[in-house]
Amino acid sequence: MRKELRALFVIALLAAPYMALPYSAAAQPQENKKQRSETKYREQLSKEVRHQLVMLPWYSVFDNLAYKVEGDKVTLSGQVTRPVLKSDAGAAVKSIEGVASVVNNIEVLPLSPMDDQLRRAVFRAIYGDAGLSRYSVQAVPSIHIIVKNGNVTLEGVVDNETDKNIANLRANGVPNVFSVKNNLVVAGDSK
Repeated sequence: MRKELRALFVIALLAAPYMALPYSAAAQPQENKKQRSETKYREQLSKEVRHQLVMLPWYSVFDNLAYKVEGDKVTLSGQVTRPVLKSDAGAAVKSIEGVASVVNNIEVLPLSPMDDQLRRAVFRAIYGDAGLSRYSVQAVPSIHIIVKNGNVTLEGVVDNETDKNIANLRANGVPNVFSVKNNLVVAGDSK
C-alpha cells in the first residue's frame, strides 16, 4: 500500500506541470490581445493627432509642430510664426476623442522683418534647387524652415542623405544667416 501511495505521489508531482500548462497558456493570449489592442489604440491616436496638426489652416513651411503621446496625455512642441497657430493646435488636439489633457509647449517665434526676409530667401534657395523642388509640391512641404533671430533650423524629412546635405548647403549660402542647424531626418533611417 505504501509503494502504491508513493508511486501515485510521484506521478502527481510529474504530472503537475502538464496540468497547469493549459491554464497559463490560456491566460497569455488574452494578455497579448490586450497589449496589442493598447498598442494599436496608441498608434491610431498618434495618427489622429498628426492629422489634426497637419490640417490646421495656418500651418506652413515656416512652422514646426511636434507631439508626444503618453497614454491619454499629448505634449505639443515646436515653433510657429503666428500665436493663433499655437492656440489652434492645442484646441484641435484637445478635441480628439481619447485625449484627456494637452500640454502646449509650442514656442511662438518673435516678430522680425529681418527673419521674415531670411525665411523667404532660404525658401527660395532650398525649393528653387532642381534636386529639392519636388518637396515643394506637397500641401505642407516636408522641409520646414525655422528662423529665429537670424539662426536657421531645418526640420522635417527627406528621401536621402544627399538631399539633406544639399538643403544644408543651400541654406548656408543665403546672405545674413548667422547659423544653420540641420535637423532633417532621412526617411527610413532608424536613428
